[in-house]
Amino acid sequence: GVVYVRVQVVLVTGGGGSIGSGLIRQLIEARPSQIILFDVYENTAYELLHEMQPKATELGVTLSVVIGSVTNERIVRDCFQRYRPKVVFHAAAHKHVPLMEDNAREAVENNVLGTWVVCRLAEELGSSHCILVSTDKAVNPTNVMGATKRFCEMILQSMKGVSKTEYAAVRFGNVLGSNGSVIPLFRRQIEAGGPVTVTDKRIIRYFMTIPEAAQLVLEAGAMAGSSEVFVLDMGQPVKILDLAENLIKLSGYVPYVDIDIVETGLRPGEKLYEELLMKSDGLIKTTSSKIFIERQQEISQQEMDQKLEILHQALQRGDRESIRRAMKRVVPTFRDPEEVNREASEQNRLEQRVQEG
Repeated sequence: GVVYVRVQVVLVTGGGGSIGSGLIRQLIEARPSQIILFDVYENTAYELLHEMQPKATELGVTLSVVIGSVTNERIVRDCFQRYRPKVVFHAAAHKHVPLMEDNAREAVENNVLGTWVVCRLAEELGSSHCILVSTDKAVNPTNVMGATKRFCEMILQSMKGVSKTEYAAVRFGNVLGSNGSVIPLFRRQIEAGGPVTVTDKRIIRYFMTIPEAAQLVLEAGAMAGSSEVFVLDMGQPVKILDLAENLIKLSGYVPYVDIDIVETGLRPGEKLYEELLMKSDGLIKTTSSKIFIERQQEISQQEMDQKLEILHQALQRGDRESIRRAMKRVVPTFRDPEEVNREASEQNRLEQRVQEG
């Protein structure tokens, strides 16, 4: 399924991150001619380069590193002009929900403007594929981070029919073992003798491993046709409370006796239930049992230009409220978490009553 990268030059932005490095590990096996690891953070890039170098040499793959931010158009342009990547995986993004609530400007600049830069350069310099790593938090977003990722998907949609480059977004849930994921946090809390903190006992999330996520991104890239949003089947959602209890048991302790579990309250922008799919009836099957295409409304270039102008004006004002208001104008599905969580709880209560009745 990954023939499209063989003997090609492949660029991975955010290549030192959790998903980016997972992609690079699997890409090497597909034997592209060259992989460019683009990242703003030199340490992880350096570590990955050293770790993968022997394998790359053995398979005849050239590994190159470019240090820079995707928001710096000059550096991204230099990178595209110098290496002429055929396939681009855009994984560079800020992803931590509570941090981005307080750093809305950086979230918009890095996620939205960075994606705009990468998408335009992919088209201008003749890339065949440009694949965006997205998240289930982009679905009916309740936070700035999710709203920026939804806007990134819309940027891809606006390229449909305008560009020869095949664009696609791949959306998945939480990745186990990624930087800042919940399991390492729980482990540290257990080692310290507790308590293990859960923001809300009702909270549910979808999980998959880094290799699974990377594999599905590569597969979806092979199917990219015209600015689709691919949705991955993440299996059954997990109650974070169950996860905490199981980890305590696996560590040889008894929950609530040896190690306590305490509720700390939902964080800003946090949702009780992540929705992977907007509406399941809107999904189109693909050749992979785990990958679906979500039907999207088309967005014209003109409409996209207007939306970007609204964001630029808000960024010039620069205060958090202006940026949040602007994000709500450009992403119609962006709502406040309180409202969404209240509706979800009511819906859940109704469903339980039906089951009990």
